[in-house]
Amino acid sequence: MTPTSAAADFRAKLTSGRLLRFPGAINPLSAVLIEELRFDGVYVSGAVVAADLALPDIGLTTLTEVVNRAEQIARVTRLPVLVDADTGFGGPVNIARTVQLLTRAGVAGCHIEDQQHPKRCGHLEGKTLVTVTEMLQRIRAAVTARPDPDFVICARTDARTVEGLDAAIDRAKAYVDAGADLIFAEALADEAEIARFRAAVDAPLLINMTEFGRTTLLPASTLATLGVNVVIYPVTLFRVAMGAVERALATIAAEGTQMSLLEGMQTRQRLYELVRYRDYAAFDADIYTFTTPTTTPTAESDSDDQ
Repeated sequence: MTPTSAAADFRAKLTSGRLLRFPGAINPLSAVLIEELRFDGVYVSGAVVAADLALPDIGLTTLTEVVNRAEQIARVTRLPVLVDADTGFGGPVNIARTVQLLTRAGVAGCHIEDQQHPKRCGHLEGKTLVTVTEMLQRIRAAVTARPDPDFVICARTDARTVEGLDAAIDRAKAYVDAGADLIFAEALADEAEIARFRAAVDAPLLINMTEFGRTTLLPASTLATLGVNVVIYPVTLFRVAMGAVERALATIAAEGTQMSLLEGMQTRQRLYELVRYRDYAAFDADIYTFTTPTTTPTAESDSDDQ
C-alpha cells in the first residue's frame, strides 16, 4: 500500500467501533506473519528496536534507526503500521521531521509521549514528565508538519504512575484538544481504570498489553467490552523469540548438536513460503530467458532495398 492509503485505512479502522489488535513486529518477516494471521495492524516498538540493538529503552536509539526499521516493516505488509516515536527525537522542529520521515517511510501513524528526554520504559519507576504546555507543542508540531492529513498522531501520556489517574485524564483531554487523533494511556492498572479513562476522554483509546508490567493482562474480549479502540502487544514476539534463542543455545552447548531442536523449528519449506521464494524465482527465470523478437525481412522489402 502507499503511505496515504495505509494511513487512511488506519484512520477508517479507528472509527469502526471494534477493537484493533496490533502485535509488535520484531522484524519484517514477523510482520508478514501478523498479516497472514489476520490481525488489524502492525506495531513497531521502541523498546524492541532498542533491545534488538542490545540497548536499554532509555532514548538511546536514533531517529534514523527507528525510521529504517519502520520502513523495512511497512514495505512487506498491507496492514497499517503504528510506530513508537518516543519523545519525538528533539524539539518541535525535530518532531516535525520525525513525522515527515515516518510518513514517507510508509507507516500509518506514530505516537509521541509526554516524558522528558531521556525517557524510560513506561512500566518502570523514575519517569519524569514535561509540562502540559510542552507536550501540546509536541502535538501541534506533529499535526502541523504531517505531509498526509490522514497520518494518525497518537499522544501517549505516562502521567498515571507519576501524577495519578485524574491528571492523566486531564492531560489526555488537553492532548485531544491540541489535535491528537488517538490517546495512548500508558500503565493503567486494571479494568476499572480503563473504564474510567474511556468514559472521560472523547477520543479513540489505545491500551498496552505488555507482559510483566503494571497493567493487568486482559483478553481482547474484555478490552472490546470496555470500549478500547486499539490494543498493542509490543514486546510479546520479541520475548518469545529470545526465550527460544536462549534455550536453543543452551541445548547446543549441552548436547553438542541441534538435533533435539528440529521439531520446534520453522522448516525450510515454511520459510520459503513466507518470503515467496517461488515467486522471486519465477520472476527471475522469466526475465533471464527473455529475448528480443526479431523481424525477418520479406522478399518484397529485400527487392525494395535493391
